Amino acid sequence: MSGPAPEKDRHESDEKASQPGSDPGVPQSAKVMEVLNADYALALSTGPQLSPTSRRSLQLYAILLVAFMGSLSNGFDGSVMSAVNGMEQYLTYFNISGLDAGGGVGTVTAIIFGIYSIGSIVGVLIAGPVADRFGRRGGMESIFDAIMVLIIIVGAVVITVAKNVHYLLAGRFVLGFGVAITTTAAPSYVVEMSPPQWRGRLTGLYNTFYYSGSILCTGITIATGRLDSTVSWRAPLAIQIAPAGILFIFVYFIPESPRWLMSVGRNDESRQILAKYHGNDDVNAPLVQLEWKEFEEAIKLDASDKRWWDYSELFNTRNARYRTFMMLLMGFFGQWSGNGLGYFLTILFQNAGVTSQDHRLVLNFANTIISAGGALIGTSLTDKVGRRTMWFWGTLASAGMLAIVTGCTAKFGNTGANPTGANTAIAFIFLFGFVYSLTYTPLQALYPAECLEYNTRAKGMAVYAFAVSCASFVNTYAGPIALGRITWRYYIVYVVWDLFECAVIYFFAVETKGRTLEELNEIFEDRNPVKASIAKHKIAVVEKAGKTVIVKDEVA
Repeated sequence: MSGPAPEKDRHESDEKASQPGSDPGVPQSAKVMEVLNADYALALSTGPQLSPTSRRSLQLYAILLVAFMGSLSNGFDGSVMSAVNGMEQYLTYFNISGLDAGGGVGTVTAIIFGIYSIGSIVGVLIAGPVADRFGRRGGMESIFDAIMVLIIIVGAVVITVAKNVHYLLAGRFVLGFGVAITTTAAPSYVVEMSPPQWRGRLTGLYNTFYYSGSILCTGITIATGRLDSTVSWRAPLAIQIAPAGILFIFVYFIPESPRWLMSVGRNDESRQILAKYHGNDDVNAPLVQLEWKEFEEAIKLDASDKRWWDYSELFNTRNARYRTFMMLLMGFFGQWSGNGLGYFLTILFQNAGVTSQDHRLVLNFANTIISAGGALIGTSLTDKVGRRTMWFWGTLASAGMLAIVTGCTAKFGNTGANPTGANTAIAFIFLFGFVYSLTYTPLQALYPAECLEYNTRAKGMAVYAFAVSCASFVNTYAGPIALGRITWRYYIVYVVWDLFECAVIYFFAVETKGRTLEELNEIFEDRNPVKASIAKHKIAVVEKAGKTVIVKDEVA
């Protein structure tokens, strides 16, 4: 079975001059291009181009950086327990069973890790209506969300001063609940504020900031892990407060999503923001004109996003069901492709024969750096290679990396008889982290937000967060129990599942690059969405009366 082939970005389409007499219906002066969507390609090829180094573009980067704090916070929260779970000071203080001091395993650890996901599951039940009611920025800055940030801070404080496991459970639940609200609105905001030609890279960069938090966390734990007191694990837990505080302060200074503004009738504000950041202040820029026309056609003033209780538009048509199916695939596959093992890296290193706590924490930090590198490379490729192509081949490569980790750990792990074999297992743990991050880190925030149409995006992202939390709960609850009972054999589950994922991605996943968000509707309306998403159009354009127009548009 061959996988999907890479495609060039639409605004970097294959171009060739029309040959005289090659097509009697096309003038000899016409320029012929192969593109994914004719209107979008024409808009990008005419008028002034948006410069990535212009003043407005730099302002946009600063605006999006504020939203990225939600991902940074999530990255710190997602890594801190993995790091402290490998500290003997933490395990001893709470009397948690360890795997030869390599990390906590068993039911108690499963509950401590899993309760965070349960808090997130509860939180996402109200996250979607909040983002629809108060806006994308409002979903991050409303009075309600201010309460959520305070809840995050309270949760971090409770964990930091924990005297027993009950404190940990309460604090972890509260943290999960608060983070669910802030991380539901942020991806929708980023994908809607980003110019369509940069949407993959900018939205992928949002999720890549997960590793900024993760690197900060794992780096801190190397230093604190050498302390004999409880400060070794309390200090990293306390620093969870910082990213939430930054988001809370600066979100008041960023503009609202132009799509949300139009949905509530604030058209002038919407057009102004769209022109400012997508057209470099030119309201007549072809791309701005195209997007505005599509806004008017797609955004409804009386849709289900105006009714907090109404989720029906996620399922009431074939178009909507396919969109929701794509979103849920990314939700579950993104958590079940092997990254669940990342919560217990110190245990994986112990299985591979690393006995020193300090060495395990250093390896944990190194793995985070390598994974961040993969995420950055993946982010740079999303608008060039395409989402579907990256998803398929990345998942297949992840299965291969985990298979090698499994074999090397089984043969050379705890015996210590072959240090080279054990080091090979560790190297492929790093390579798995690199490949997984290259594939899934950019796509997890980008792909579901793209697949959902505007009127269902906030509630859909809340459902996505619910799916992620449920899948994560399986990882964090089953992981320590399985690792305690069957050790490295647990990796085989992920290898087999990744191969199943590849088959599903190949037959069902659509390509979303190369179109505006509204133009994706033509894919999901088609009887064969996969075929429609990868079909190229051959267009011929000519200059007429000072304007560039399409004189031919056919499937290549």
